[in-house]
Order: sequence, then structure tokens, then C-alpha cells
Amino acid sequence: MKILFLSISGFNNIEDKGIYTDLIRQFRDNGHQVYVVSPREKRLNKPTQYVIESGVHFLRVKIGNITQNNFIEKGISTLLIEGQFLRAIKKYFKVAIFDLIIYSTPPITFEKVIRFIKKRDNAKVYLLLKDIFPQNAVDLNMFHKGSFIYKYFRAKEKKLYKISDFIGCMSQANVDFILGNNPNINSNKVELCPNSIEVLMIDRDENRIKQIKNKHNIPSDKTVFIYGGNLGKPQGIDFLIQCLKENKLNDQAFFIIAGSGTEFNKLKHFFDMEQLTNARLLEELPRDEYEILATSCDVGLIFLDHRFTIPNFPSRLLSYMQASMPVLAATDCNTDIGQVMEHGHFGLWCESNNVEQFNQKVNQLFDPQLREIMGINARTYLEQNYTAKHSYEIIMKHFK
Repeated sequence: MKILFLSISGFNNIEDKGIYTDLIRQFRDNGHQVYVVSPREKRLNKPTQYVIESGVHFLRVKIGNITQNNFIEKGISTLLIEGQFLRAIKKYFKVAIFDLIIYSTPPITFEKVIRFIKKRDNAKVYLLLKDIFPQNAVDLNMFHKGSFIYKYFRAKEKKLYKISDFIGCMSQANVDFILGNNPNINSNKVELCPNSIEVLMIDRDENRIKQIKNKHNIPSDKTVFIYGGNLGKPQGIDFLIQCLKENKLNDQAFFIIAGSGTEFNKLKHFFDMEQLTNARLLEELPRDEYEILATSCDVGLIFLDHRFTIPNFPSRLLSYMQASMPVLAATDCNTDIGQVMEHGHFGLWCESNNVEQFNQKVNQLFDPQLREIMGINARTYLEQNYTAKHSYEIIMKHFK
């Protein structure tokens, strides 16, 4: 099959590890012709480029800046992506006839692009639903349901669901939410297609681990909890700050917060003011260094704002599971990530507005035997449920 993959993730190298690159390699390695259209932000000062790398066709389209900027610039750039992608596809893929279009949300502004290719090539369309917008923005009070901007994006969202032949959701709660809030969708086209990765063996290089711990002043005699990833409004940073503050005198725990995002400066101000001795805030690290750091820790952390009514399911979970780490998740009540973790016996969950509950879970995870059992369970659950091969087979069953 000839497959077109649309994404706003910037792909530097198809061999990089991630939920999209790992899936794309599955299609490539199974003999499909894969074409990827991805953005190249203006700040990079590079033009639109079409190349073939490692057996995959890449069309990198120059767009505005959609990361590391303010809400207004991001919004305008996101609205313009649709036209920019469509013009580039018409220019560079004139003779390519696609059998399948795979795309992910965010954003939800691909409808015209997908409609054009679907009509031109009689292609099937598979949506990997990673984000439920605009409801997530309403949950975080970015705008309200009566606003013009909500109505505009909600109309876009409905058109995407309608034009998609199949909708793959990250969890059962996502399936239920989409069907419950969109009664016009045929339930037969909505299915579970979770976040997934190519599962790798993790080699613990004790010398490198010791070097990393020394570099960042991480103790070896405490239970080390790590959060790595985006530090933005969806993560509920105020609750994270409360948790760190309440554990300021906890001499058995050490917390590492590593990442970047719109709320990083708020966290930095907190760290500067409190001068915590059992926590460390790190800016986003090089991938290799972060992976070594993560494997040297004891527990992976996940945070989501308690106001969410949509069931988010952070892909960060997979990297913890791959490293055989137990997970502590503090989230809203609508996501089922806590249920999945507890069902698989590889983590603990609490609501992300209850610091006392969070502290209780932290104390439970001081038990090294419990952590070891949960870590083994995490790795097993990953291998049984969240492999890129598994996602590939879910998608391809529609074309056999």
C-alpha cells in the first residue's frame, strides 16, 4: 500500500524513538511505501524540502512557529497549517496515488487536506486520536463553549470525525467519550488503538548512571521519583508545586522534574524561592542523557490537571514501562490511566487535587519489593498491549 502520514510532529530522523516514528517504521518494514508530511517551523530558517531518507518519503513543509511561543502566534500558525500542507502536497505529490491516509490530532485543521486526497485518490482515512480539542481548552478555561472560537473548532472537529473511515482511540475511556459526545458517529468505526512503541531492551550502564547522578547531585540512598516531559497547563503545575512543598521535609524521597513548557518558569521561581534539598528541576535534557537519568530512578510520575473532562492518556507512561519502572499518576477522574495501571498492577493513582493522597502513595512506594514487582509488571503489560506492531496490526486488519 501507498500510505500518507500527516503530523505536526517534526521528524528529524525516522530511526528516532517515538510513538509515530516507531509506527511508521512498522509500515516501512512490512513493505509499504510511506510518505510523511510534517512541519518545519519558521524559526529554523529552512525552506520546504522533499527527500527520501531510510526508505521513507519526507515532505517537510515550512510553516509558522507552533511551539515555544505565545498562544496567539501558535493559534494563527495552527490555522495556517492546513493551507500550507495542501499547497505543498499538490506541488510535490502530483502523481502519488495514496491508498491510506493516517493522521493524528492535534491539530484538527487538516480537514481540507484530507478531503482533497481522499476524493482525488479514493483513499481510506485513519485518525489516531491523541487529543480531544476544543473541549480540552474549555476544561482549562482558555475559552468557553459559547465563544466563536469554540464553535469554529468544534465544527472542524465534527468534520474530521465524519471524513475519517476509522478512529483509533488511546483507551476505552476515549472510545466512550467520543461516542457519548458525538452521537452521529457510527460506533463501528471507533476502536481502541493505543499509544505504542517499539519495545527495546534497557541496558543499565552503572558507570553512566553514577556519572549522571553525580552530575545532577542525585542521592543514592533515597527513593527517586522522576517526571520527564511537557511542563504546561495540562499538567496542573500548581498541584505539582503543592506536592513538592508538602514533601519538603520528606527525607526518604527525592524528586526530579525535567522538561520544558509554558509553566517551566513558574516552577523555576518556586524552586528558587523554596531552595528544596530533596528535589531538582532540570531543563529539557538531550534524549540520551535523559534516558540514562530515567533508568537510574525508581518511580515515574504522571500529572494531569484535575479539571479535565476529557480522558487524556499521556504517552510518557510508555517510557516508564519500558524501563520497568512503577508509575505514580496524579490525574483527573475522567481518564482511565489509573484504572489501567491498577488493573495491570504496575502503578498507583490519586486524584490531582488531593495532596494527602499523593503523599500516601509516595510513602507506599518506599517499599523496594513493591517497586520491583510493579516494575516487572509494567514491562510485561507494555509487551502485551502497547507495541508498535500491535498498533500496526489493528490498523491493517481493515485492509486484509
